[in-house]
Amino acid sequence: MHTNHIPARADVPAQDQWSICDLFPSDDAWRSALAQAREFIPRITACRGRLGESGDALLAFFRLNDEVSLAFDALVHYAQRKSDEDTRAAAYQEMVSQVTRLAVELQSAAAFETPELLAIPDEVLARFYQQTPALAGYRLCIDRVRRRRDHVLSDKEEALLAAAGEMAAAPDEIYSMLNDADLTFPDAVDGDGVPHPVTHGTFIPLMQSYDRVLRRAAFDSLYTVYGKFRNTAAATLSAQMKQLLFFANARRYPSTLDAALDGTEVPPAIYHNLIDAVHRSFAPMYRYVALRKKLLGVDELHMYDLYVPVVGGVEMRFTFAEAKEIACKALAPLGEEYLAILREGFENGWIDVYENQGKRSGAYSAGARVHPYVLLNFKGTLDDVFTLVHEMGHAIHSYLSNKTQPTAYQDYVIFVAEVASTCNEALLMEYLLSVTEDKTQRAYLINHFLEQFRGTLYRQTMFAEFELEVNRMTQRGEGTTAEALCALYKRLNEQYFGPDMVIDEQIALEWARIPHFYYDYYVYQYATGYAAAIALSRRILREGAPAVQDYLGFLSGGCSADPITLLRGAGVDMAAPQPIEDATRLFDELLGDMEALLI
Repeated sequence: MHTNHIPARADVPAQDQWSICDLFPSDDAWRSALAQAREFIPRITACRGRLGESGDALLAFFRLNDEVSLAFDALVHYAQRKSDEDTRAAAYQEMVSQVTRLAVELQSAAAFETPELLAIPDEVLARFYQQTPALAGYRLCIDRVRRRRDHVLSDKEEALLAAAGEMAAAPDEIYSMLNDADLTFPDAVDGDGVPHPVTHGTFIPLMQSYDRVLRRAAFDSLYTVYGKFRNTAAATLSAQMKQLLFFANARRYPSTLDAALDGTEVPPAIYHNLIDAVHRSFAPMYRYVALRKKLLGVDELHMYDLYVPVVGGVEMRFTFAEAKEIACKALAPLGEEYLAILREGFENGWIDVYENQGKRSGAYSAGARVHPYVLLNFKGTLDDVFTLVHEMGHAIHSYLSNKTQPTAYQDYVIFVAEVASTCNEALLMEYLLSVTEDKTQRAYLINHFLEQFRGTLYRQTMFAEFELEVNRMTQRGEGTTAEALCALYKRLNEQYFGPDMVIDEQIALEWARIPHFYYDYYVYQYATGYAAAIALSRRILREGAPAVQDYLGFLSGGCSADPITLLRGAGVDMAAPQPIEDATRLFDELLGDMEALLI
């Protein structure tokens, strides 16, 4: 599919689309299932006041929860996937709204769950486990609720917070509509005067062009438009931060960070340790910037020079078929069980491959119970091959957890979400380096590996620091205006990139195009996940079958233990600074390899 041609959804071949019909055969079937799902509400309400009656009553409630979870899973995935196929389609926007409303109604109906679980005396609960052995299957669910006793409110207050859920989701929804559906960008003109369309999907490929005129034009095109909407973007992000603070305060957490991480059983110290460890490792980053400036031969290194490969004369392009073949070879160290699932995903409609008009930007994996769904906007670059193995890492993590764990423990927490994806990327890089003898191509690949470190370990930590500081500003009652956000973001760029980088004025607006700032302290996990993935991939390549077995156990773990424990089982301790320090040392070593090849 040609990069410069963006087709309408109806013109995308069926084999390049995901199999949405595996969820529901039609919109009408979805609507019928939605109507049936509303019947869960009186069934849930009927359990109110009864959880402390007996082990059997408590077991019946948790089994009903499982039933609701499975039914809702299909409903939400169908609506969201259809909406993402074309974000301009009002019918699917409305379906997402309907399923969001249902979620709020279900949460409101079940608001009694936590207070009633907390009200059961320890000795009574112990008797329930003895009298109803099957209840032990939900013991971890119950323990997790009771662990957060200090942050749970009364029955009526919980119902009120649940009812506010739809309103709380508004900033993210508004941002998505602005960013994905409403914003359009003028064409970028290259050095020969040829125009190129600028979209969310084409921006990074344009930034990777060897034509500096085109890179700068695309950079100016994108940020000029964001500049026009800077106040809207700032007000939307400010609303997001205020709703997070509202819920953190309501639940008696000292900060939004404590509130966000408590849900995933991650100590806040891990967040701060990440930022501190990366701050101690700015020297390799500054060395990288200086090397990039030297290799590109420019008097000034600008932000639009960050993505172009520093190795000239190499432009690696791949068809989607070639990308799938490379993925299979690169992930072979994970064993035949893993490869069989990978091939099933490739062959049975898990993936929506190419960009189309109105399609959601970027890439993701959504772990539906029927099978995962992977959204790509494949352009044929080396980055796109990495994105494919990255998202299939998520997908296979979801597939194995869904297949292995009971319904209550299938969803893994976000702290471990990026580990499987980035482990796949690390294995892909090791494979590509192992089969590449050409000196220039090796340098090109090492450049790509260095970019992963820059983009994941350093950049995502900078995002995490920005998010933390904006939340702190909100908590202190300071204005999070466009000017304040831009000043903060520019200062962080200066700190992270060092003296050899020109921090262009436009980059101060980059925060306005990052959807992850609406994900409530998500981005830091890209960095911690990357450090864990580097450690795991090296163990797999070094030790073989025993390490693979441990790793598959981790992928099959869902949320059957806290994330730090699950990762320890796979052989990495994220409570220690060592994985981050080891990763930054590897980054420094790769810089040495790059210098040896090219200088």
